[in-house]
Amino acid sequence: MVYEIDPLHDDRWVPFLEKHRMASVFHGREWLSALQQTYGYNVGALTTSGPGEALTNAVVFCRVRSWLTGPRLVSLPFSDHCAPLFETEEQLDLLLCHLKQQCDRETEQYFEIRSAAKGARGMANSASFCLHRIDLRPDLTELSDALHGSCIRRKIARAQREGVAYAEGTSEEILSEFYRMVVLTRRRHRVPPQPLSWFRNLISCMGDRVKIRLASYKGQPAAGILTIRYKATMTYKYGCSESQFHRFGPMQFLMWKAIQEAKSDGLVEFDMGRTDLSNEGLLTFKDHWGGARSTLTYMRYPEPRIQRTSESAAFHVAQSLVPLTPARLLARAGNILYQHID
Repeated sequence: MVYEIDPLHDDRWVPFLEKHRMASVFHGREWLSALQQTYGYNVGALTTSGPGEALTNAVVFCRVRSWLTGPRLVSLPFSDHCAPLFETEEQLDLLLCHLKQQCDRETEQYFEIRSAAKGARGMANSASFCLHRIDLRPDLTELSDALHGSCIRRKIARAQREGVAYAEGTSEEILSEFYRMVVLTRRRHRVPPQPLSWFRNLISCMGDRVKIRLASYKGQPAAGILTIRYKATMTYKYGCSESQFHRFGPMQFLMWKAIQEAKSDGLVEFDMGRTDLSNEGLLTFKDHWGGARSTLTYMRYPEPRIQRTSESAAFHVAQSLVPLTPARLLARAGNILYQHID
C-alpha cells in the first residue's frame, strides 16, 4: 500500500525529518509552506507507512499546474536537491511505481526527482548540475588555508582593509535593499528575478533560520547573500551584488562571514548550492572555497527527449524576454513567469 499524506499538517512529518540523515532544508515544513504560499502549489508526500504508524519513508512533491508548461509533479520546485527518504530499495520502488502509474494514466505529464543521491531504477536522467559542499569539521585555520589565495583570501583581506561594512537581519529595510540588488543582478545575468513575495514568505515561514547578510562600501550597498540553517547545515541560497564594487571583495567577505558563523555554531556542512555545468565562472568561484564538488542529477519519468545541463526550457524562454523588459517592469514580469517555471 502507498498512502498520500499532507506534510504541512501531518504530525509525523517533523519527527521523521529530524531522524532521517538525508533530510534537508528543502524537505522541511517551512520551505514547503513558503512554496505553497508564493506559488499556490498543492504539496503532498507519498509513503508506505500507514495511518497511525511512524513514518519510515517518503517522497515529497509539489503539483505544478501551468497552462503554459503543463501539469507535473516535481520534488521539489526551486529546490537544489530533495532526495527521496527511504530505508530500503523496496520502499523506494513502491513509491516510484505509484508515481509512474499517475503519469501512465496521463494525470501528470511527468514527475521529476531532484536528488544528490544515486539514481532510481526505471527513471532517466533529465538534467545534470554541479553541487558544492564544504565540510566544516576541520578547524577554522584549516578552512582558511583551503581557500584560494588570490581569488578568496586576498579579496577578504581587501574588503577588511577597505572598511567594507557588514549588516544582517530580516527587517523590511534589509530585505528591500537585498531585493533591489537581486533585480539588478538577475537583469545583468539576463534572468528574471524571483518574486519579492517569495523572499517575504521565506522570512515569515523560516523565522530565525533564514538570514540576509549585506555588505556596503562607503555607505553604498555592495553585495548581499541569503543563507538558511537546517539541522547541522547552513545553505547558501541566493546572492546578489553591485558590479562596480566587485574589486573590493564584498561577496567573498560575506561568504566567509557565513562560514565563520556556521563553524562557530557547531554546524558540520556549508551547502553552496547547485550550479549549471555551463556556468564556468560560478563553478570556478565555488571551486576556490576548498569544498567538494559532486554531480547533482535530476531524474524524470517518462524519459525526456533531451537531457538538459542547465535550467529548464521554460526558464530559457523567460531568459530571452529579460532584455526586452523595461527595468521598472522586470520584478512584475518575474511574478508572472515564475508561476510556470520550476
